[in-house]
Amino acid sequence: MARPTQPLISVDAVVTAALELIDESGDFSLPKVARKIGVSQSSIYNHVSGREEILELIRGRITEGSPVPPAGTPWDEVLRLEIREYRESFARHPRTAPLLVMQTVRHAKVIAFYERLSTALEEAGFAGTDVASALALIDSFAIGAALDLAAPGNVWEVEPGGGSALGRAVENASGLADRAGTAFAFGLEILIEGLRRRAAGL
Repeated sequence: MARPTQPLISVDAVVTAALELIDESGDFSLPKVARKIGVSQSSIYNHVSGREEILELIRGRITEGSPVPPAGTPWDEVLRLEIREYRESFARHPRTAPLLVMQTVRHAKVIAFYERLSTALEEAGFAGTDVASALALIDSFAIGAALDLAAPGNVWEVEPGGGSALGRAVENASGLADRAGTAFAFGLEILIEGLRRRAAGL
């Protein structure tokens, strides 16, 4: 029997299969990855150490290709560009977010992303524990904004004409062509302005 011209399994194939399973059902397992590729589960361990490594490789996969702001870009514009790209990365695969936030970030390219954020925050005037707190704030905002892209068009069900503040908010938002995008742009500017004021001691 002739051998296949290309191997059935590779690190890239494992990551692709796991990511497809997450997109389909919200999670993956090594037995399911093996079945999807058409190999034995034991053969996967010849390429990756296990679930944790696969998740880190997925983290790198979904963020690859993101542009890096050129040197000399002002700190606020660095944050603006990086946060937009971060949101877009998770928006393409929103079901990865709950899995990835559960483990330590190790992927070199993603660490480089956080280094750029940290440098921008230091340039803004942040120091000490405030840098880590700002990073956590950025994470929460960007990932939450990405998950919002998967939300239904009608996020809140309220009685029409009820006269409530929420009802008016829903009615006003119903005419937006891109509710999630409008909310993200609104929140991003508030986030950056809040960081600016905090760094200035206001």
